[in-house]
Amino acid sequence: MKKTLKISLKPNEKIYVNGAVIKVDRKVSLEFLNDVQFLLQQHVLQPEEASTPLRQLYFVVQVMLMSPDNAEKTRQLFKSTLGNLLSVFRNERILAGLKHIDTLVGEGDVYEALKAIRALYPLEEEILSGQRQSPETNSPEFSFARAVGE
Repeated sequence: MKKTLKISLKPNEKIYVNGAVIKVDRKVSLEFLNDVQFLLQQHVLQPEEASTPLRQLYFVVQVMLMSPDNAEKTRQLFKSTLGNLLSVFRNERILAGLKHIDTLVGEGDVYEALKAIRALYPLEEEILSGQRQSPETNSPEFSFARAVGE
């Protein structure tokens, strides 16, 4: 068993724990005495915010955590999305990160997978902003046209 985990929540804040949505009405601290999969409200990505390839992957993994009843369907979507990203990204750090994320999801550590995806956002932004500045060139880091199916 891992160490206990203590999380403090503010009034009206939500936390997603093993598929359950919990909302608190006052400041509260929760102490998890065993392993749980959770997501804090501030890390929940709304569908309209899934505007980049890695954010789309994050959204899929997030659904695994928030809706465990649909885990098998979502896992298939994850594999498909991950395969697409592995085929279009050229940046070695992102590719290594994606492979690590695949391992984490395979081991059922969805929370850590979400953290790993968020850690790749700045690198993805750097790559995508470079493409926006010079759209006439194909970046060796990532082919956005291939990622969106153009």
